[in-house]
Amino acid sequence: MHHAILSALGSARWWLVFVLAGILFMGFGVTSFNLFHLLQANLALFAEHGLMVIADGALEQLLQLLALGYFSLLLWIAFKGCESWLVDRVIRARRGE
Repeated sequence: MHHAILSALGSARWWLVFVLAGILFMGFGVTSFNLFHLLQANLALFAEHGLMVIADGALEQLLQLLALGYFSLLLWIAFKGCESWLVDRVIRARRGE
């Protein structure tokens, strides 16, 4: 049975998907590292000083942090797609499909 799993994964270039999943996962980690704390600090700045921080670039920073958050989410979704594909290949190989 283990031989069937390995041959099914090997024939589909599973290792490329595995490498891609690793790159996506590391990208997610890099983009989301400390993101929560930066967002919290930015929002605290707005709460403490009001709208006058917009002139200092706080609104632009907030928009960049939100964009980075959504980019991080896209990386996570792509990683989960790779993970799902790999798990599906293993399940199919175990069933003999």
